[in-house]
Amino acid sequence: MGTMMKALSLGLLASFFFAFTFILNREMNLAGGSWIWSASLRYIFMLPLLAAPLALRGELAAPIKDIGRSPGPWLLWSLVGFGLFYAPLCMAAGSGPSWLVAASWQLTIVAGALLTPLFRVDGAHPAGEGRRRHRVPLRALSFSLVILAGIAFLNVPAGGAGGLAGSLVFVLLVLVAAFAYPLGNRKMMQHCGERLTTLQRVFGMTLCSMPLWLVLAVAGLATVGPPTRSQALQSLIVALSSGLVATLLFFGATRLVRHDMPRLAAVESTQAGEVLFALLGGVLVFRDALPDAWGWLGLALVVAGMLGNSLLHARPPRGGGGRGRSLSSPGSAAGRAWGLSSGPREARSTRRTR
Repeated sequence: MGTMMKALSLGLLASFFFAFTFILNREMNLAGGSWIWSASLRYIFMLPLLAAPLALRGELAAPIKDIGRSPGPWLLWSLVGFGLFYAPLCMAAGSGPSWLVAASWQLTIVAGALLTPLFRVDGAHPAGEGRRRHRVPLRALSFSLVILAGIAFLNVPAGGAGGLAGSLVFVLLVLVAAFAYPLGNRKMMQHCGERLTTLQRVFGMTLCSMPLWLVLAVAGLATVGPPTRSQALQSLIVALSSGLVATLLFFGATRLVRHDMPRLAAVESTQAGEVLFALLGGVLVFRDALPDAWGWLGLALVVAGMLGNSLLHARPPRGGGGRGRSLSSPGSAAGRAWGLSSGPREARSTRRTR
């Protein structure tokens, strides 16, 4: 198997495991499980799963010491990046089929573009300034508008059926999650710089978000009772599939072609597969309703916007030769969507984790 075919296969396989988040969250909701347990159990399970490989490699102490030196930013941005991301997303799971949540979640690509002016980039530029703010990528926003149009079409049936209020609540929940995830992750990447690897940073954020998950767990015990065995098992599967397996597969895929921008963009575009896998899994396994004509149009627009966004970043920068941005660039479409990419200063330490 050629390198490109292997990278595409790994990318599609990663999107398959990412889709488990949407499919199983929906199934837990339909089975009567509370979103409180769907959200909290994932991160409670994630903590030892992340700590184990770090401990085996002798890299567990570094993030803990870093948290001790500056607990404020760690606690704040971990709660934003993980807490305000996953809790609303689990709440949204009760509002519609898994494919609807998976497609609407692509709002994070729009959010990633709009958040860029909040961050500064180091290095000289023609004006001679040492630090400057990133600019909103206007060309990328054209594809973001396509994604937004697709999400609007996806929600037409709910509004037309008299469920406008429910549809607005659903969009609001996804919107909060879509902005919180890249904001929290980027702020933590900026804070950590080159001190920590990506795995150490994610472990630190999981640890610092634990107060929220423990409070939710106590609230869950007091209000809805303990989780069922089925919900606990499904939450563990989500932690393993999306939190570990999908992340490792995705990093492996992008690493194979990281120096060839057109190929990297093609691999990044495989994230569109999570929408299709969520559709297939939800319909075939859990009997979710198929999209109607508006829904199919919305799905097509969302996927087209995602593909166009990735292909846009395949264009090499002016005077940059054949190599464009790598996955570690803030412009990486897939990195924005899942918070997997690193900032420019973290690129070298990220590669050590692969």
